[in-house]
Formats: sequence, structure tokens, C-alpha cells
Amino acid sequence: MRAIPGGPFSGERKLPPAIEASLNSYYGLDQPLFKQYLDYLVSVAKWDFGPSFKYKGQTVNDLIGSGFPISFTLGLEAICLALAFGVLFGVIAALKRNKWQDYTAMIIAVVGISVPNFIMAALLQYVLAMKLGVFPVAQWESWGHTVLPAIAVSSMPMAFIARLTRSSMLEVLSSDYIRTARAKGLSTSAVTFKHAIRNAIMPVVTYMGPMAASILTGTFVVEKVFGIPGL
Repeated sequence: MRAIPGGPFSGERKLPPAIEASLNSYYGLDQPLFKQYLDYLVSVAKWDFGPSFKYKGQTVNDLIGSGFPISFTLGLEAICLALAFGVLFGVIAALKRNKWQDYTAMIIAVVGISVPNFIMAALLQYVLAMKLGVFPVAQWESWGHTVLPAIAVSSMPMAFIARLTRSSMLEVLSSDYIRTARAKGLSTSAVTFKHAIRNAIMPVVTYMGPMAASILTGTFVVEKVFGIPGL
């Protein structure tokens, strides 16, 4: 940040030099760079992120404390939706390979991966809220207000899980032990739920960590679209 022009107090209206110097002194920005970085590390270790530049009279800790529970709730709901529907679509697509169910699930997956979540959020608002009136357009007041943003946030990971589950299921269904189970007379449901899904779900489990981190850190734009007071 030191290599680029300007500073935290730069704006359209230039501050008088005395006031700018006073602000730099108050926030420690007139100290050597290594001293600023050391002070920052010490403050982070003490979980002290200092005052907010935007909201007067509030600290960054206050903003995190008020916004994190909302962002966490939205992220958790999106994770549940992504796992539930991603695995469901993937299993259906694998069991109905090259049929309309497979094509429909994969079209949904391609749309989910291709469309950014903020565009998906605007489309959901327009269709399901403004045109059909099924859900509220924005804000964060009741359970109904969480549905559209959760769907928007979960669209990409849900699509990825669906494709991952489909490819894994197809590989498992062609395995020797699945053929043996069918030869023993087990029903399709027994083979699917007792043998196939149990083994096909492992790639999804390994994806859960990166998915959770991506969702919990990627809700900010969607929160702005829906007017959610999160992080």
C-alpha cells in the first residue's frame, strides 16, 4: 500500500496538512513501516483491530461482533443447501444416465457454475420475489428472508458437488463389488444407498473444507445485493 499514491485520508476534498498530520499521528501512520507492521501483528494477536474509519464511534471488533453471526448463519444455510441438493442431483443424474433427468441436472449444474452468485441473486430477486412474490426481496428479518440469499450463495458449490457426485457415482456403479451385489439379488435401492452412495460421497467430503471456507468468505457481495447487515 505504501507503493501506491494516496492514503486512508485521501479524498476529493484535500485535508489541511495539520489535520492530516494529526490523523496520521493518531493512527500511527507516521511511524516507520516495520513499526507499523509490528504494532499490527501485536494488535491482531490481542484481537484488537482498532477503530472503524467508516462508522464513527465504533471499533472493527464491534462491527465483526454484530455482522459475523448473520454471515455465519447465511453461510451455514448455504452449505446445507449445497450439500443436500448437490448430492441429490448428482445421484439422480448418475442413476438416470443419458436420460432427461441427467440432462436436466447437468444443465442446472452448468448454470450454477457459469453464473456468478451476485447475478444469480439479482435473477432470484426479480423472478421469485418481484414477479411471483414467493419470498421477500431483501432485508434480514425472518426465515423467509434467508432463502433467496442462501440459494444464491450455494448455487456454485451445489453445481460443483452435483458434477462431482455424478462422476464419482458412475465410477462406483461400474465397480466389481457393485456387480457382485446386484448378482446376489440386492434391489436397486439397496445397492444405491448401502454401497454406491457410501463410497461415492468421499470426494464430496474432501471438498467440504474448501467449500465452507469459500462460502463463508464469499457472501459479502450477496449480502450487499439483499441488504443483509452481515460482515
